[in-house]
Amino acid sequence: MNNHDKIRKVAIIGYNRIPFARANTAYAKVGNQDMMIAALNGLIDKYKLKGKLLGEVAGGAVIKHTYDSNLIRECVMKTSLDPATPACDLQQACDTGIESAIYIANKIALGQIESGIAGGVDSISDIPMAVSENLRKILLDARQEKSLGGKIKQFFKLRPKDFTPLVPRNEESQTGLSMGGHTEITAKYYKISREDQDNLALKSHLNMSKAYDEGFFDDMITPFQGLDKDNNLRRDSTIEKLAKLPPAFDKTNGTLTAGNSTPLTDGASCILLASEEWAKEQGLPILAYITFAEVAAIEYVKNQQNLLLAPLFAASRMLDKAGLTLQDFDYYEIHEAFAAQVLATLKIWESPELSKELGLKKSLGAIDRNKLNVKGSSLAAAHPFAATGGRIIGVMAKLLNEKGSGRGFISICAAGGQGITMIIEK
Repeated sequence: MNNHDKIRKVAIIGYNRIPFARANTAYAKVGNQDMMIAALNGLIDKYKLKGKLLGEVAGGAVIKHTYDSNLIRECVMKTSLDPATPACDLQQACDTGIESAIYIANKIALGQIESGIAGGVDSISDIPMAVSENLRKILLDARQEKSLGGKIKQFFKLRPKDFTPLVPRNEESQTGLSMGGHTEITAKYYKISREDQDNLALKSHLNMSKAYDEGFFDDMITPFQGLDKDNNLRRDSTIEKLAKLPPAFDKTNGTLTAGNSTPLTDGASCILLASEEWAKEQGLPILAYITFAEVAAIEYVKNQQNLLLAPLFAASRMLDKAGLTLQDFDYYEIHEAFAAQVLATLKIWESPELSKELGLKKSLGAIDRNKLNVKGSSLAAAHPFAATGGRIIGVMAKLLNEKGSGRGFISICAAGGQGITMIIEK
């Protein structure tokens, strides 16, 4: 069959992840490979993929060591998939997981492959550290020396300060501000109150607690390193406890806290995508379909309040292409990097004036907030950068499959002023 003359439907077949863990807790002694392999093995076992040759596996990590340069391929080789399954690394900050899904989905839609896995992983606990620039240069010069005396002469140039390790900094290189620092500006610019941020955070924890109690996550998570649930989840969270937390970024006049912002996190997730024909051949049910996706970027150096608002542009373009309105959805999943960023997104959608000021053609209108992040989201689960996309796609696919029909809207923001939106349908 020649598949080049039509665009095929892309089915979501399965999902799996390990519990997410706050940095330097349960996964303090493991790294990206260990976590990604655990997530993949859980998917392989669940959907009987042992020995299967898949079209491709794509994913990546935002933070990784130099020896992780071929991370996803190395992980695939250490699973029970057919070792002839190709793999590649992608990286687009917090969009990495969902961008990987788009990559695999496009290949399936074009008939290039029949099946594939998309995923992502990040370890903040196993963060790489670099040496100082002066130490690096001296070590390189010493390697060029022919004699032992020449090497020693180079080493005598070293000073105590040269041995101070360089830890990656959580900041935008263009502005020197952290993501939280930018979002604090967003909260002030769009007048997002501390009370509203705390209420959104509380709802995320309450929704996720209820989802765990109802067994929603039972078939979605592979236990790992003694964890069977996300350890950032606070079942006992209250609005009073959240209100007592001090500002985390602007210590004097800030509204962002550790309670309404996501913490640094370790974790991995993956999803199984395929053509309808492949799913039928394998005897696997189709949970839902990826039908539209859009990537966008935004200027955030001069307009520092914009860092996490690129999905607003992605959503507008995507909905135009799909011929849909923002109200045509049964569920909405908006990545909760910060409560303030979610609330700013909703406020801009609802305001023709703010939409015009941002440069949007029109406001998209209000959504039913009872349909938003109904099983909790990143403020409760936490946020291992590259793994969040897989978690959110998995949740949306399961929601639609359980409902039996409908549409889901996904929005994920990312560092570097980027963002992705996606439509999933059943």
